[in-house]
Amino acid sequence: MRIAVLIVGIALVFVILWEAFETLVLPRRVSRRLRFTRGYYRVLWGTWTRVGPRRSSPRREVYLSIFAPLSLLMLLGFWVIGVVLGFALIQWGLNTPLAPVGSAPFGTQLYLSATSFVTLGLGDYAPTSGAGHAIVAIEAAAGFAFLALTISYLPVMYQSFSRREVRISMLDQWAGSPPSAVELLRRAAAEGELASVSQLLETWERWSAELLESHLSYPVLAYFRSQHEHESWLSALTSILDLSSLVLAGVEGVSTWQARRTFAISRHAVVDLAQVLHMPPHAIHANRLDDQAAARARRILEDAGITVHPDLEARLTPLRAKYEPYVHVLAGRVEMELPDFLRPADAVDDWERTAWNEPE
Repeated sequence: MRIAVLIVGIALVFVILWEAFETLVLPRRVSRRLRFTRGYYRVLWGTWTRVGPRRSSPRREVYLSIFAPLSLLMLLGFWVIGVVLGFALIQWGLNTPLAPVGSAPFGTQLYLSATSFVTLGLGDYAPTSGAGHAIVAIEAAAGFAFLALTISYLPVMYQSFSRREVRISMLDQWAGSPPSAVELLRRAAAEGELASVSQLLETWERWSAELLESHLSYPVLAYFRSQHEHESWLSALTSILDLSSLVLAGVEGVSTWQARRTFAISRHAVVDLAQVLHMPPHAIHANRLDDQAAARARRILEDAGITVHPDLEARLTPLRAKYEPYVHVLAGRVEMELPDFLRPADAVDDWERTAWNEPE
């Protein structure tokens, strides 16, 4: 029995330390499907969304915003517990004698393992064999390395989140809240600054590339939610894809070469994120731009003085088909609303809102 426990302990320590290495250190996507971290987030997110407030509740968004930071801290806690338990199983499986009690029960080995991992060094129990000394030293080193990685990992996560949110907040004045590609073009044309949209697309090309890199390395970032209402990384990315599609379909005054580059990297981001979160695309039942809305979008653009291609709607359809199935499944997974092409009639920009509903 002790041999079996020893094997289980070694396997548990190895699996958890390898999981921590893949999550905290390895700077690339992990394609292996059987992972504790992946199953942990699938089960925990599914449970979290089912037991919380209803979707219609105003408290729903606040409730969902707690998930990402809390789940991250819980994951670190599970790793620590697993490593401590694994080393305790190893010591018990080897029947390591401890001073001053000799052959110790599993509870005492677990206590020794916990104090060794957090490097307390209380000294009330100590191994008396060479193997026991080596295991304690290895566990103390693992605990110190784990603490160092955790201290460095959390700031990297929050820096990535902060960089992501800065651009999302700036999009509010450009495209409204929630963002609308048609509204962005209308506002730019109304100010005689339609050419500045090309520069905007260049900025968001870089933002999409950063999003792709950071969210593939740290998929938990996809669950971090924006601090402001009607804003999210998914709605911002979708609106930029909408904007790029409109330009490519036939909106003059904006660089099509820049729009093509931005569309490519943004579409790359949504496809790879859907793959990382294991959300294959499926048929779309809701149309974000039906014939009536498309006709209205054309009138808005033309009234703003923008030259539009006669076949804009037909040219727009295949472009939308390249990304909309992916943004729809991502929206269902992370429970974030997708923006419309057209600005809602009652929409108010976030910068115009106040917590006291004062007139602006």
